[in-house]
Amino acid sequence: MTRAASESSAPRYVAAIDQGTTSTRTMIFDRAGTVIASEQLEHRQIFPRAGWVEHDATEIWRNTRRVTAAALASVDLTHSDIAACGITNQRETTLVWDRRTGQPIAPAIVWQDTRTAALCEELAADGGVDRFRAQTGLPLSTYFAGPKLRWLLDNVDGARERAERGELAFGTMDSWIVWNMTGGVDGGLHVTDVTNASRTMLMDLRTLDWDPQLCAALDVPMSLLPEIHSSSEVLGPLRETGPLPGVLLAGILGDQQAATFGQACLEPGEAKNTYGTGNFLLLNTGTEPVFSDHGLLTTVCYRLDGQPARYALEGSIAVTGSLVQWLRDNLGLIGSAGEVEALAADAEDNAGVYFVPAFSGLFAPRWRPDARGVIVGLTRFADKRHLARAVLEASAYQTREVIEAMEADSGVPLTTLKVDGGMVVNELLMQFQSDILGVPVVRPVVGETTALGAAYAAGLAVGFWNDTDDIRRNWSEAKRWEPAMTDERRAELYAGWNRAVEHSLDLA
Repeated sequence: MTRAASESSAPRYVAAIDQGTTSTRTMIFDRAGTVIASEQLEHRQIFPRAGWVEHDATEIWRNTRRVTAAALASVDLTHSDIAACGITNQRETTLVWDRRTGQPIAPAIVWQDTRTAALCEELAADGGVDRFRAQTGLPLSTYFAGPKLRWLLDNVDGARERAERGELAFGTMDSWIVWNMTGGVDGGLHVTDVTNASRTMLMDLRTLDWDPQLCAALDVPMSLLPEIHSSSEVLGPLRETGPLPGVLLAGILGDQQAATFGQACLEPGEAKNTYGTGNFLLLNTGTEPVFSDHGLLTTVCYRLDGQPARYALEGSIAVTGSLVQWLRDNLGLIGSAGEVEALAADAEDNAGVYFVPAFSGLFAPRWRPDARGVIVGLTRFADKRHLARAVLEASAYQTREVIEAMEADSGVPLTTLKVDGGMVVNELLMQFQSDILGVPVVRPVVGETTALGAAYAAGLAVGFWNDTDDIRRNWSEAKRWEPAMTDERRAELYAGWNRAVEHSLDLA
């Protein structure tokens, strides 16, 4: 066989499964990082009581198989065209399943869920909310997986006893998807990567391994836990009965770290902001963890096989894109999420209306679980246009809060904000974001950088891409928004936001 023939028959693409908060998607990329195919299915958001948010993990696994097969079929590819598969996922969402039957013992508890508030207060009684921060980089919060796992063990009949007998497995959604894709009850791999493990409150940031003292403090048997791997390494072949038989699973990254990787934020000081269900701003801080004095999280950014881990400072905002969904589903003011921009654009400004979407409390940088959502500044003049505008502006104000905290921690002023995620198609929001920050906002050509980051991690592990220089070369700018607001107006609007937030506190 000639070299040309050999190259033409080699796999030309990498697949990425993006298991998100509201949907599961499979995307296929070529060497240039261009999207070749994409298929997506939403799954149910289950709200059994106030503050509880659940997912049906079996539904998510079924959707994963369907979108992967559909993505291949949509462009007439087979598994032999795929060099590797990467996975990225909603990070802190917590599941426990039976190793023998493969059945979850309860619905998955979603990262937004606040049922562990009392447990977190109990744990904070001995050492405060920063009791575990030196080891984990995280404050005690309902956000993280460890308290959710403890809740399941304490509240599902027989769960603790079964866990102690080694019958159960814990995982975030990456572990669940990988276990099923690599065989399930017939030898499925029970693994996770350092980025997802760093969101559990059970892994030591420096050793990159489960910490017995942390597990004991949260009363979690270590037999439940998956093996921790790097973000980019060959883990094994996918099951023969699935849509990608024999394809190598070679990358796992939590969704926000995947977006950071896909945005080519590979050097200390480079940052990105993802606008999805929530907003997540990550700043690469290099090979040493940097701890925050201003309410940010310290987390693993990524780790390539055989290399030191890279760390990040992260600002997590609970409700941004999901606020648009709330406007659609709960109030019925719009028929689809895409309509919010036109409705908001009909108003010249917010008419003094601010919406603080503290549905699950406030995350970074305030960390106020007692906060609840409020709309302030209403007059008879205000109407649905101003409410739509306040919904969009809330994402931008919260992002500014996080960026100010990041600048205070790092000592480095932001000069440009790289953005990605579903909301970045909203031109009104992107312009307002630039205006309220006073810096340019830049959107890349490939907006879905979460899936792209997972593809890069998998492709690097199998040599599909040679090194991270290939990733940097693939990144290109699609659009840039420049600030056009006066300093006085910017200060006036932001002061109004801060007054509105004060009204949201102490309501829970």
